[in-house]
Amino acid sequence: MVHKVVVANRRAAAARVIRALRGLGIRSVALYSDADADAPYLAEADEAVRVGPAPAAASYLNRDAVIEAARSVGADAVHPGYGFLAEDPAFAERVELEIGRFIGPSPSWIARMGHKPRARALMARHGLAVGGGSEPLGDDDAALFLEAERVGYPLIVKPALGGGGIGMVVVRHAGELAAAARRARSTVRRAFGNDAIYLERLVERPRHIELQIVADRHGTVRTLFERDCSLQRRHQKLIEEGPAPAIDRAALDALTGRVAAVLADIGYDSIGTVETLLDADGNFRFIEMNTRLQVEHGVTEAITGVDLVATQIRIAAGERLADLLPTTIAATGHAIEARVCAEDPDRFLPSTGVLEVFRPPAGPGVRIETGFAEGNAVTPHYDSLLAKVIAHGDTRAQAIARLDAALAGFAVAGVHSNIPALRRALASPAFQAGRVHTGLLAEIGEHQA
Repeated sequence: MVHKVVVANRRAAAARVIRALRGLGIRSVALYSDADADAPYLAEADEAVRVGPAPAAASYLNRDAVIEAARSVGADAVHPGYGFLAEDPAFAERVELEIGRFIGPSPSWIARMGHKPRARALMARHGLAVGGGSEPLGDDDAALFLEAERVGYPLIVKPALGGGGIGMVVVRHAGELAAAARRARSTVRRAFGNDAIYLERLVERPRHIELQIVADRHGTVRTLFERDCSLQRRHQKLIEEGPAPAIDRAALDALTGRVAAVLADIGYDSIGTVETLLDADGNFRFIEMNTRLQVEHGVTEAITGVDLVATQIRIAAGERLADLLPTTIAATGHAIEARVCAEDPDRFLPSTGVLEVFRPPAGPGVRIETGFAEGNAVTPHYDSLLAKVIAHGDTRAQAIARLDAALAGFAVAGVHSNIPALRRALASPAFQAGRVHTGLLAEIGEHQA
């Protein structure tokens, strides 16, 4: 087991990893930029090190600064949290060469799965269904249009490297393609430092179903059920739940079995998430694999009782899943997570300012993950996430009721929040009935308008 871990992330992600390290008796080192110097997670860590000025590129995304911070405190491992450098194979390689242990998959797996078209091709070779798509495309507009005709409209322009819904642009006809490609390239260049894009056939109103993977470094792979992440705004998840409602259990079990067999066959070696789309005809299509802890991992923790972060750390130390997890794990009850963001609840534009009031709720079956406290500033330098509210209940109806009550009791002032939009979504008849899809939030907004 490692002895001192630098947590290369911020706010809620850092606080969650620090809590797991404390539970394992491992010393933690928090990093902070100038914008996060008053964040509560710093006091939760054993040590804290400034990593740079406010812009992420100069701090949390600065490989040299993070490596130097780890060296300066004598750390023997780095945990990247989720986001930032979590899926950067070059950073993972440097950690293993210069610090000791990267808590995540082998760098080769980060590289292989981080390249979305190659990951799709790999999974297709092993028998998983994938939708139509292209190889990465350069700046040649003629090649872009030829590939678009082959893939077929409507389609999505997507980043070949990177995720989180960033840089995805829907194109419904050829007249929109060139401008969409330019916009996507510009966005992903700023976000990921690489402007490679590819095309993927658009699936209309799909369900977004992701599978939680847990693998060790001894050839064992298991799946811990699924999460339905269909409630999205601009391709970014806002409400996630598990188990997925209103889908045949046998079909889900068959999918998880196939995915586990494929990942065992190719030798995957850590926690990860396989993301699929479920179309109106009941077909699952692989879209990508994230080789990191997901923001919504708490949903799986709530229904399984498995501490995914502690498990991830122990896998990186070489422990076997047979010693970490029960032979049989059942899904108990239902869990739903809502992402509370500093945003205008109607237009979904970011809101910045000082949190004059910030009082997260409490209640039966409710868990809060946050990195903010009253008096902290919400700046424009990072994403708008304020907190995750996770509600667990014996039934889906109880989980929904608990989540709605928690959101109703969440006091936020000084910035706008998306809580009203989240509550509208929970109250909608379609969501209540489990008839969810990736366009539902937009439809609810249009109905409200």
